[in-house]
Amino acid sequence: MSAERPTRRFPLALGRIAGAVANERAGKQTRPGARASALIRPQRPLAAAHADAARATTAVGLGLDSADVRARMVERLRRDGVADARVLAAFAAVPRHAFVDAALVTQAYEDTSLPIGHGQTISKPSVVARMLELLFGGSNAQAAGDLGAVLEIGTGCGYQAALLCRAGRRVVSVERVKALHDKARELVAPMRQARLRLVFADGMLGHPPGAPYDSIIAAAGGSEIPQAWLDQLALGGRLVSPVHEPGSRGQALVVIDRHVDGYRRRVHEAVKFVALKSGLAR
Repeated sequence: MSAERPTRRFPLALGRIAGAVANERAGKQTRPGARASALIRPQRPLAAAHADAARATTAVGLGLDSADVRARMVERLRRDGVADARVLAAFAAVPRHAFVDAALVTQAYEDTSLPIGHGQTISKPSVVARMLELLFGGSNAQAAGDLGAVLEIGTGCGYQAALLCRAGRRVVSVERVKALHDKARELVAPMRQARLRLVFADGMLGHPPGAPYDSIIAAAGGSEIPQAWLDQLALGGRLVSPVHEPGSRGQALVVIDRHVDGYRRRVHEAVKFVALKSGLAR
């Protein structure tokens, strides 16, 4: 009795699939019910996939680049009480989405703070607008119609620095975290802000070479205002910074004006900023 020949199902199945794929490429129809072409399809080239991804990113960017998107944010700020036309114009001009990570870009125009890495955040638009409006209340700013010479403590991603360039004659922005300093330089470069100087240094020391400053604004808060900032504030100048007030559970916005006979300090609403630190972080 002769032995039965084994059934070679797997190679034959592969043969049928390969034949169907060949027919499909030649423009022929496979027999009804055949699913070979659904099982095996040539993969799209990697370059084509990248091109599609780039087109999708561009489409999102074009939408966010629309002036209408920023106009809606500006209108919300106006409804919330921001009245200074110079502040609102700055927010209308600077694209916030260009300063946040790609994964968070859809939240760029919401009134929320967003992480930018290294334990830092980009502040809420409403808080930034409030601080800029307070700066415009300084004596020098009122006399000149702009913020004059500005010192910013804490560059972060560079968004607030870009806003300040719309409001001041020259801006010095100091950042202690080297990675953020480099990131900000890259992000503001396309805007060609000739009046902006980014400095990698300890912000608690201010920046004496550019002093005195008509306006000083800080994006981090400690238990007190560093003496270096007060020394670098011009006569008639104004400083706005979050400060951890004694006896309170958190920070509050503090405004300091420099007069001939000394400094005047006023405490405003509660805020929440990252902690002010000294030294450099590479």
